[in-house]
Amino acid sequence: MAAGEYVSVSSQADTECADLAREREELATGPEHEQAELTAIYVKRGLDMALASKVATQLMQNDALGAHARDELGISDTLAARPVQAALASAGTFAVGGALPLLIVFLFPVAGLMWAVSGSSLVFLALLGSLSARTGGAPMIRATTRVTFWGAVAMALTAGVGALFGVAA
Repeated sequence: MAAGEYVSVSSQADTECADLAREREELATGPEHEQAELTAIYVKRGLDMALASKVATQLMQNDALGAHARDELGISDTLAARPVQAALASAGTFAVGGALPLLIVFLFPVAGLMWAVSGSSLVFLALLGSLSARTGGAPMIRATTRVTFWGAVAMALTAGVGALFGVAA
């Protein structure tokens, strides 16, 4: 899980770096066009032309690449892709999430293990989805339902593939 997250977010970081390199080149070869582009962005956000032009000019004098990265490309220091941080977060949450069903394996007899692990996993997903939504200020029912539903779909698909290849328990 962590490796997949690292690869995915690294790809995003590579794209951001390429976008910034392209923007840096555009600023070097056509600063007037880039200022007009930034002005148009601010006009679309509700500033009148004169104020938008003044804001664009001042921001470009201070940090042209930073202004374009933030307002044109949507890239900022706080929102930039961080592959290692994403991988560590993924590894930590995967380990915690996997520990709960593993605990069930030690508590239930083998005969009912499949249903106990599946059922408890869905309950744990619902609880973690609810906790995540509450922590983030999102609607709890929608988040809980989404996490539980897609967890159930993933389990069903996994069981289906296992049955198809004759490796289901």
